[in-house]
Amino acid sequence: MSQANFNEQDVLQALRVVTAPYMTIDVVAADMIRDIVVSGADVRFTLDMKVPPQGVRPALEESLRKALADHLPALGTVTVDTTVSIPDSGDAMKKSVIPGVKNTIAVSSGKGGVGKSTVAVNLAVALAKSGARVGLIDADIYGPSIPLMMNVHTQPRAYQDNGKTRLLPAENYGVQLMSIGFLIDQDDALIWRGPMASGALKQFLSDVDWGELDYLLFDMPPGTGDIQLTLSQSLPLSGAVIVTTPQDIALADARKGFRMFEKVSVPILGIVENMSYYVCAHCGERDEIFNNGGGKRTAEELGVPFLGEIPITTNVRVGGDKGVPIVEMEPDAVVSQSFVEAAMTLAGQISEKNLSSPGTPSIDISLG
Repeated sequence: MSQANFNEQDVLQALRVVTAPYMTIDVVAADMIRDIVVSGADVRFTLDMKVPPQGVRPALEESLRKALADHLPALGTVTVDTTVSIPDSGDAMKKSVIPGVKNTIAVSSGKGGVGKSTVAVNLAVALAKSGARVGLIDADIYGPSIPLMMNVHTQPRAYQDNGKTRLLPAENYGVQLMSIGFLIDQDDALIWRGPMASGALKQFLSDVDWGELDYLLFDMPPGTGDIQLTLSQSLPLSGAVIVTTPQDIALADARKGFRMFEKVSVPILGIVENMSYYVCAHCGERDEIFNNGGGKRTAEELGVPFLGEIPITTNVRVGGDKGVPIVEMEPDAVVSQSFVEAAMTLAGQISEKNLSSPGTPSIDISLG
C-alpha cells in the first residue's frame, strides 16, 4: 500500500471547490462531508445529502471524486458512503403542534387564477419523487382543489388517541394529503365565516397525524386574509413561495403578498413564474402570451430568490383534471423538468437557510 502525502484536512480543502446542490455554499460549509478516513492513498468519507437525493447524488459524487483527483497527488481508491439528513427549521418547529415536521412552506399568491394549486401539487409530488417525505394541506377551505388534482375522494381514517379523535392523512403519488374536500360532498358549498375556516385549518395541524415529514406544503387561498394570518400565527413557517404570472396585474398582487408575509415575519423562499410561455405542439414556436420575465424581475426588485419559470401546456390542464400531476404523468416533459428544478431550488433555499441558523440536528437515512 502506497503512503499518501495528504491528510483529512487536505481532503476537506480539496472538496471545498464543489458547490452544494442548489445552494450558494460549498459542500464542506454545508456540513455534507463527514467521517473522513485516509488509509494509505485511499480515501473514504460520508456524503450527507442536505437536499432530496434522487437525480442529484450521481453527479455530485462524480464532482467530489474529480475534485479529489485534481487536488490530491497519487490518490488511490475513493469510497463514498451516502446518507440524507434534510436540515430542519429548529427548536420552534419541534415545539409546535406538528413536531415531526421539519419544514413548512406556504404556497401563496396575491390573486386567483395564476395556477397556484397546480404549482403546489407539482412541487409536492416533485419533492416526493426526489426522495423526500412530503405532506400537502389544502388550506383553501372555500375552494378545495386537492381532492380533484391528486385524485383522492375518500374520507381519511380516524382513530382514538387518549380519548381524542385523530385523522390519518390520505396519500397519493407519495404525498400525504389533507383537505376539507375529503370531509364534505364535492358539490357542497362551505358557507362559513372566517373564524370557522381558520378553525378548520388549525384542526388540520393539531388533529392530523402527520408523522415525520421533511416538507409540509400549504396550498393557500388567494389574497391576504384570515387563512394567511391564521397560519402565520399558528406555526413557525419556514417560509412562503409566491406564485405569479408574467403580466403586470398579477405581479402587482404578488408584491402585495410579499408585503403581507413581510409584516408577519415569514421569509420569502422564492417566486415562481407560472404560465411563463406557451410552446406550440405543432410548430414548436414559443408564444409569450402573458408577457415575459416579470417574475424574475420582481424577484430581483424584492431581493428574493427566483425559483423558476413554468411553461403552460395543454397536458398540465389535462393532468390536473384527471388527478395526475404533470410531473407524474409526463416526468420527462419540459414543463415537468421545470417543476422539478423549481422544487429542488426551493429545497436548497430551505436547507441553506436552516444551516445558517444554529441547531439543526437531523436523523441520518443511509442510502447504502
